[in-house]
Amino acid sequence: MSQRRLHLNAFLMNAGHHEAAWRLPESDPFAATRLDHYVHLAQAAERGTFDSLFLADSPVLRADVGQRPAVALEPTLLLTALASATSRIGLIATASTTYEQPYNLARRFSALDHLSGGRAGWNIVTNATVEAARNFGFDDLPAHDLRYRRAAEFVEVASKLWDSWEDDAQVGDKDGAWADAAKVHPIRHRGEFFGVDGPLNAPRSPQGRPLLVQAGSSEDGKDLAARYAEAVFTAQQTLNDGKAFYADLKQRAAERGREPDEIKILPGIVPVIGSTESEAQRKDSELTERIVHGYALARLADTLGIELGERDLDRPLPDDLPGEERIETAKSRYALVVDLARREKLTVRQIIHRLGGGRGHRTFTGTPEQVADTIEHWFTAGAADGFNIMPAVLPSGLDEFVDHVVPILRARGLFRSDYSGSTLREHYGLARPANRFAAGEGTALPR
Repeated sequence: MSQRRLHLNAFLMNAGHHEAAWRLPESDPFAATRLDHYVHLAQAAERGTFDSLFLADSPVLRADVGQRPAVALEPTLLLTALASATSRIGLIATASTTYEQPYNLARRFSALDHLSGGRAGWNIVTNATVEAARNFGFDDLPAHDLRYRRAAEFVEVASKLWDSWEDDAQVGDKDGAWADAAKVHPIRHRGEFFGVDGPLNAPRSPQGRPLLVQAGSSEDGKDLAARYAEAVFTAQQTLNDGKAFYADLKQRAAERGREPDEIKILPGIVPVIGSTESEAQRKDSELTERIVHGYALARLADTLGIELGERDLDRPLPDDLPGEERIETAKSRYALVVDLARREKLTVRQIIHRLGGGRGHRTFTGTPEQVADTIEHWFTAGAADGFNIMPAVLPSGLDEFVDHVVPILRARGLFRSDYSGSTLREHYGLARPANRFAAGEGTALPR
């Protein structure tokens, strides 16, 4: 039996994941709109034989532009440019099921998969902000359960569209047919949210369909992941929480008739790396000192659904917080923050400092060996199939991880030294999905 190996994804975010990364003297405050910045990051991650890189997205101006970089370039366009600067690494982008339409999204990700030679992945999100809703004609955020019902139907429709061409539908016979019309299928979907006839106006892509990724950890989010996701990005603060989430999601997948290994779970980790512990701590302190409390307070208040001011900085969270059942935004992030604060008896100021690095993802400060140790421990203890690497500062944090942590993981036999496949599915050890229409479902186009 072959040895189990880690999966690593590089989560790229302008100058870095730490709120104050852009304020460092060496950081470029305009990196978010520079293609050469992302090319450097993509090529560094590929040098480290990462399975994939990931670009988050939200159709709204998420940050206070006075406090931090707030640019969010459309990710599939950026990934298409990065496809030409790389050859093997997977390319994952976020797109919303609440504000997109399945046909347009299926076209866009099919194009990315074709142009990259089978390296596309879709991070399925429902979006959890009122501000985004108001950019699309809604007065308020659609209810949590409604967003997830729509998401499930959305994935079904997109998957049908990706299957609407059988693999051998294109013939290219210059003396006959360009394609076999009997192998191109309308989908004729009619559901609660969507009516889509199809077929897609592009042939089936190299992977059959993009890798499906999901990042929600609420009950609805876990159910969606158990049905569809092939990789899950999650935020877990403790090993026990990580193990519980891992076991729960694998069990949910099994209950839906899936093999548990068909869903790869990658908790986020924000490493701050130094050649010595003291150097790592110095880097961490330098970032913490640059956090702007007013902006961080507003973000925390929004997450918790309460009002917070400067007077609250050195107090614990109030006892009368709204329950998770009253939260319509990001339920799982609300629960994570409240649990962290209660468990460690943190003041609001301390919570802000803890969240400044990764917005709830686990932060770790130490030497390359210590970072490798914690990754190995979670991996072997049944809390992760790999990790979503979220460098606090970019590009330096990713370069340090690739140059100093990856060699340790390779030496321990935990991570690949070279790519063995060419598609994102191959990197994650996942089979190319069968085409539902080739199995006899659906109808063909009229000849």
